[in-house]
Amino acid sequence: MTNVVRRERLVPGRLGPVLGMAASSMLILLLAISDTALADGAPIDTVRTRCGWFDNPSPGNATLADRDGEWTVATQGEPSATGLWPAFKRSQWIRTGNGNAGYGCACLKAREDTERLSIIHIMEAYANALSVCRRDAKLTEPDNPLK
Repeated sequence: MTNVVRRERLVPGRLGPVLGMAASSMLILLLAISDTALADGAPIDTVRTRCGWFDNPSPGNATLADRDGEWTVATQGEPSATGLWPAFKRSQWIRTGNGNAGYGCACLKAREDTERLSIIHIMEAYANALSVCRRDAKLTEPDNPLK
């Protein structure tokens, strides 16, 4: 005997049979509330890929400076972005102090808080050649006190 699974396409107005009437009503209410929040200018968490200078000047502190500004990844003593930071090869990293302090060119696909200019969760991170950021006239390379 073969079991047949019936699949229904989610179509607006037909959510009741799929979710149940109470859940369908709740979904509509949540959509209305989120539309109101958007209209009121409430901050929205978005997922984007940002590329720029990833600066890690000291333990527990990191930022990504791109065309839109400086995004906080971690601040010592405060909650930091979850997820893995980019892994840099020696040729992709400029040391600026003791230990691993320094900066490199990187891209982060991350959930961000656009109001606070902060990264909340890193989904993907990869390092680029330094020349990628240096060629972008809208990016300013971080200061290097060791020069």
